[in-house]
Amino acid sequence: MADEEFTGASNNERLLAAARSDNEELLLEVFEEKGFDINCQDGLGNTPLHNAVLHCSTDVLEHILSHEDCDVDPINRIDKATPLHLAVQLEEPDLRLHIVESLLDAGADTTIKDKNGFTVLDLVSSDDQAVLTAIRKSKASNAISVSDIANDDDDEPGSGSGSGSDSD
Repeated sequence: MADEEFTGASNNERLLAAARSDNEELLLEVFEEKGFDINCQDGLGNTPLHNAVLHCSTDVLEHILSHEDCDVDPINRIDKATPLHLAVQLEEPDLRLHIVESLLDAGADTTIKDKNGFTVLDLVSSDDQAVLTAIRKSKASNAISVSDIANDDDDEPGSGSGSGSDSD
């Protein structure tokens, strides 16, 4: 796709277009120009991340996920689906696994339910062991991480960092 096609388009529109077409050059141009919202939505509520997943735009996907303001779990309007919900339903097995793993590595939440009440585990084919294993490993890793977090509530006696930063 030639960049001339996007003349007059806002950076958000260009970002969405780059995600739909795996146009890494256009995406990097938008990133360089700034003045965009990485979590902007199209008319269906799909963000650039949703579009990168839907259109298997793997090069653009990695750039979007690496952006510090990227919400890895945005929910679209029609299906109330996250990008991970869309990824587990992709047709091509190797591409599906790659995109699912990228989203999980970025911290995608496996417990969010879509409009039908389905989590991503409900949507994965039972014979797709690679994706099922990746999701289960992510869930287990997240469960361990959450249980390892120390309680930092300041209203409990004896809690806090012990750094003494609250003293005069």
